[in-house]
Amino acid sequence: MLTVLVVDDNADMRRLIRSIVSDLAGYIVECADGLQAIQAYAAHKPDWVLMDIEMPALDGISATQEIKSGFPEAQIVIVTEYDDRNWREEARQAGACAYVLKENLPDVRRILQNPAHFTQPS
Repeated sequence: MLTVLVVDDNADMRRLIRSIVSDLAGYIVECADGLQAIQAYAAHKPDWVLMDIEMPALDGISATQEIKSGFPEAQIVIVTEYDDRNWREEARQAGACAYVLKENLPDVRRILQNPAHFTQPS
């Protein structure tokens, strides 16, 4: 079973993401901002991080960059409502391995189930 870190400032969205991946994950940690995500990653070393972009304290792109600099093996999926070419490029440069729109949350499940078949954010 996987360990998953869900990072989103919206508690309802965290619950929704949790419900979508709960049967794939043996352990799910939730955080409300990027600073908490960095600490939680270091403490739990999850298999996957599902990271929102816009959050208080530290945004998801910066948190992704910070996690990847300390833990290059981290697998981080950006989960956002922003379908924006610039955000996608920033996510890729920060080290995210995928970029999923919140309207396509089932894609998160597919990535966790079969990581070899997803593509880099574009």
